[in-house]
Amino acid sequence: HGKGEYARDEDGDGFYEVHVNTIEGCWSLLRSWLRPHRGISQEKLPYYLALFEFVYNVRRRGKSLLNDLVELLV
Repeated sequence: HGKGEYARDEDGDGFYEVHVNTIEGCWSLLRSWLRPHRGISQEKLPYYLALFEFVYNVRRRGKSLLNDLVELLV
C-alpha cells in the first residue's frame, strides 16, 4: 500500500498473480485457523505455519500441486 501498488500482473496474461487482497485473505484464514490452538509455543509455530501453507496451497492449486510434489519426490 505504501508504494501505491495493490496488484501486479507478473507474466502479462491479464491475471494479477500478486494482489493485496490475496495476502490479506491468507492472514485472515491463518488467524481463524490458529485461534483454536491457543498457546502455541514459539518452538512449534514454524510447523503449524508450514502445515497451514501446505493446506492453503493445495486448496488454491488443486491437483497441480500434487503433481509438483510427486515430481520432486521422484
